[in-house]
Amino acid sequence: MQAIMVHMGPSRPKALVTAAVRGPGLDLLGQLADLVLDSWLEQPALRIYDAEQLAARVADEGTSIVIVESDRCAGPLYEQPLLAVVSCRGDPTNVDVAGATEADVPVLRAPGRNADAVAELAVGLLFAATRQIVAADRDVRTGEIYRDGTIPYQRFRAWEVAGRTAGLVGLGAVGRALRWRLRGLGMEVLAYDPYAEDATCGLEELLERSDVVSLHAPVTEETRGMIGAVQFEQMRDGVVFLNPARAALHDTEALVAALSSGKVGAAGLDHFEGEFLDPAHPLTAFPTVVLTPHIGGATYDTETNHTRTVADDLCRLLAGARPRHIVNPEVLDRQAR
Repeated sequence: MQAIMVHMGPSRPKALVTAAVRGPGLDLLGQLADLVLDSWLEQPALRIYDAEQLAARVADEGTSIVIVESDRCAGPLYEQPLLAVVSCRGDPTNVDVAGATEADVPVLRAPGRNADAVAELAVGLLFAATRQIVAADRDVRTGEIYRDGTIPYQRFRAWEVAGRTAGLVGLGAVGRALRWRLRGLGMEVLAYDPYAEDATCGLEELLERSDVVSLHAPVTEETRGMIGAVQFEQMRDGVVFLNPARAALHDTEALVAALSSGKVGAAGLDHFEGEFLDPAHPLTAFPTVVLTPHIGGATYDTETNHTRTVADDLCRLLAGARPRHIVNPEVLDRQAR
């Protein structure tokens, strides 16, 4: 979006930016406000502000806009004279939206920012798990190419994905980005999502028909633990189970049991409760399980995407127009009265 005439009152706004930002959107942000750039990803150690710390930082810097990714926006932050809270996430779970609304603070978000990134990782998990790429790499590095008197061609034989059926549980931005990629690999793709008109498959049917089941739903009361022992039992024998979304969507103990019985033949996971998996956890003992530490969205393109999205919407907001991705539009309705 081209920069437009912005009505900002007598002084130019100042924005505290603790999210990682880059690309053309950063140039637009610089036209809209004086920027205090302090990315949480550029710190020597993990730094995520709680609400009190963020409020203190805003007060010290004299900023009226906050652009965050992981910092907690709540309580004392809304005591500051804010023009907007901007969360560079598709689902602004780090923001107390109700509190912002009560304080008349617009909240902006960046939906779909990491859809391609997560979809690409899901494809990577699929091949890593089914072709045992990680285990094969380890054998080469440790000089165990002919481990236990076998040859690699014996140990690592696998089925190809072309001609197989994949079932996507959730057809939001990530599910859609993965769907066309899997079709491009020659797979038939089913999808279950009660909120998507083009997802016409029921969950039970999807589980029964799919050779690969991949989860892409948000965590809600409706979806929490939606894949458990009953659902694993409904899947095909030897199914490949992928969850590049959130661990809360499946029952981990049930997954371990399904892997132990052979019901689940391989799995790829990119998230664990508490953002940590004990190295002694049973999941680490399965050679056909690939585990990554929540890196699905970790691409520079994700940062470019969310910067562009929030900059465009902040431009609209400051110009008196309605942002495309505002979480609490009722704030603008009240302000317009």
